[in-house]
Amino acid sequence: MSFVLLSLILIIFLQILLFIPAFIFKTDKLTDLSYALSFIIIAIFSLLLNPVFWPKLILLLMIVIWGLRLGTFLFIRIQKRKKDKRFDGLRENFFKFLSFWLLQGISIWAIMLSSLLYFELNQVSFNFYSIIGIFIWISGLTIETIADLQKYKFGQNAKNQGKWITTELWRYSRHPNYFGEILHWLGIYIFTLSSLSGLNIYLALISPLFISILLLFISGIPKLEKYADNKWGKDLKYQKYKKETSVLITLPRKKLTT
Repeated sequence: MSFVLLSLILIIFLQILLFIPAFIFKTDKLTDLSYALSFIIIAIFSLLLNPVFWPKLILLLMIVIWGLRLGTFLFIRIQKRKKDKRFDGLRENFFKFLSFWLLQGISIWAIMLSSLLYFELNQVSFNFYSIIGIFIWISGLTIETIADLQKYKFGQNAKNQGKWITTELWRYSRHPNYFGEILHWLGIYIFTLSSLSGLNIYLALISPLFISILLLFISGIPKLEKYADNKWGKDLKYQKYKKETSVLITLPRKKLTT
């Protein structure tokens, strides 16, 4: 059996394993945590089942650092919130909730595809592409970490209740954390690029494309933009902020002409 397909089976198994207590106890505390942990577990599994070279250890470290950072942040956030509104009406329905977990597993596999193809190689190289990939990964991790921390601190301030964040990185992007997330996986794809060949180069491209499409058009930005529009859409200051501020990439604010 192909290692890449074996990885998919393991990812799905992990999701089902964690779905069971999540459904029994009707808790959301395992959902996001399992997402981050799955990346770490599969990355370690991938390294151990394939020939080990020091560039693969760098890739493992990149995934583990990102996973630990994200998992810790999401766990702290859900401990504070107690539940995730996304799962209202889902966590009580066995098949709907299970479907979410299975789709999450497939998403993890797709996002990790470039890494899985790289770990599978019998020989890897480290060159200019690798360095560029690491630089982009560091940029993405830094942006995502800072953006998440800024928004979390903003939400913890009682003075900001009922407001939207418009300061620091959020002054230049309405979703800087998603920009960082996309950069993270783009960096990993570029890191693996110099060692991949043939069809695998194009298959690996699924990783950054999948996470980009997911965040830009499906489960990320569209849902948050809709929520914000429903909550503050009639507020003139919000309308101005939305028109002036980039939806994703951190860019200087647009100057509107009157």
